[in-house]
Amino acid sequence: MEFPFSKSYSDTEQQNLVKQAIDGNKESLNEIIRFHQPFIYNVAWKMCHNSIDAQDLTQEVLIKVITKLGQFNFKSKFRTWLYRIVVNEFLQSKRRKGETQFSDFDDYGKRLDQVPNPELSIEDEIDYQELSKEMQIQCMSGMIMCLNREQRLIFILGASFGIDHKLGGDIFKISPQNFRIKLHRARKDLFNYMNNKCGLVNKENPCRCPKKAKALKKMGVLDEKKMLFNIKTKTKVKDFAEENHEEALDDFTTTYTKLFQEHPIKDDFDKDTIIKELIHNDKLSSYFKF
Repeated sequence: MEFPFSKSYSDTEQQNLVKQAIDGNKESLNEIIRFHQPFIYNVAWKMCHNSIDAQDLTQEVLIKVITKLGQFNFKSKFRTWLYRIVVNEFLQSKRRKGETQFSDFDDYGKRLDQVPNPELSIEDEIDYQELSKEMQIQCMSGMIMCLNREQRLIFILGASFGIDHKLGGDIFKISPQNFRIKLHRARKDLFNYMNNKCGLVNKENPCRCPKKAKALKKMGVLDEKKMLFNIKTKTKVKDFAEENHEEALDDFTTTYTKLFQEHPIKDDFDKDTIIKELIHNDKLSSYFKF
């Protein structure tokens, strides 16, 4: 997966592809989609807490991008224009299944407290190692869902993927300082909860992923054969986060951010989607000016 917020990103190359796509070059349009689709999906996956909902949201956003491509005036960076559409669609889309499962940190903490913490033998520690990783990622994903949509999206982009304040402000149409403040608040809410509940951050906390994993497996909630997050992947969020972004260092230790940057990146685009059909079907594409 390529990272559209990397320092090596070339907006000139993207604008050239846009010009060609507007002139009717389907391969150029396909190249734009191929470049941005995986990243949009992975942000959606973290926003929705559900891979199917993330696929649907990604397709909805890309259809909007394709149908509006002819409106790009080349006076701003294409990346900024595109991700403003992405952000607006993410914030305004219908509520997804994952969002109905979580209300706030207090409720989430109470639900976790209700899950037993059974004793673990050394053998259990080994046996539940992979399921424990699944539990950890699911739990942290649930924590993010306790943030409101704007906080959630700002945290994912600003803390996990490490985009800087100026770029974040441009995308959200706010000042860099305002983006920094909103990111600070999201991180403070999230990390206060982790300090009080999460054993990964504060060893004095009773919550332990291996113990919860053992209990949830016994309850039929977790299954090694049906893991959703702890899957075999080649890359993680940290592979795309810029190492020197100041958000990770402003007022919290890097430990918290690194926990989220260890989460996997997914690529589910090895099958045809409605986006490919829209690009390559002349009858469908004739309805849009791109």
